[in-house]
Amino acid sequence: MSRIAYVNGLYQHLSDAAVNVEDRGYQFADGVYEVCEIIGGKMVDFPRHMARLERSLGELRIAMPMALTSLKVIMQEVVRRNRINYGIVYLQVTRGVAHRDHGFPSPEVKPSVVVTAKSLNFAKNQAAAERGVKVITTAENRWPRVDIKSVGLLPNVLARQEARDKGAYEAWYVDADGFVTEGASCNAWIITKDGKVVTKSAERGILSGITRAVLVEVLASLQLKLEERNFTPEEAANAAEAFVSSASQIVMPVIAIDGKSIGDGKPGPTALRLRQEFHKFADIG
Repeated sequence: MSRIAYVNGLYQHLSDAAVNVEDRGYQFADGVYEVCEIIGGKMVDFPRHMARLERSLGELRIAMPMALTSLKVIMQEVVRRNRINYGIVYLQVTRGVAHRDHGFPSPEVKPSVVVTAKSLNFAKNQAAAERGVKVITTAENRWPRVDIKSVGLLPNVLARQEARDKGAYEAWYVDADGFVTEGASCNAWIITKDGKVVTKSAERGILSGITRAVLVEVLASLQLKLEERNFTPEEAANAAEAFVSSASQIVMPVIAIDGKSIGDGKPGPTALRLRQEFHKFADIG
């Protein structure tokens, strides 16, 4: 079945869908995006994702393209037309189309909206979680405003490719002070040998992950101690467990960092429990 995309008011076959070559998302990465998990044909944590979308747009001074209720209808329709039971739906909003000039267009132009969706293989993802994944560390080289979910992801692309080149699944950024910030497309977590769950505070230096926010609630329900603080690659390498979190992978156990096994080199029980419990706390609908 041909995939269907929504582009600026039209539902089109993916092969026919296109944006103007002077769209500022293409010219300047002048836009933002969100990715929602789909379960049973329904979006996961849509309200949280839209709250973050509004914040990102506000930080870049891009107008909301339409009411959130309208965006939801469009995203649901793209999910329906693509017959997605389990997968992701991607929303991108850019400043719009204007003659190439670094300053904002004057007068303002209408923001561009693109929505796509694709199926994921649940069994494959679950098998990966049961095996665990490997990560590497790489020097932080992104702009400071990583709190904005910008489409400007070239450093992330290079970091992920570095991980692949080294036989790993993901790369964790390490800042100038020697602390892990987050992954190329995920939040980074460790579990200490005394059972404390550690992740960097979302106040500065990382994206405030939606999956991360839900996991905070899961941890509280399980009465697990959360510490939002910095940690080094060395502390991570000596932790009892480690994992990453994202909308597409939920909780993915990490079994090695820079070639050094974490714990016994197998997915840890706490990470697997968090993965199992996650959707009991997520907003699905």
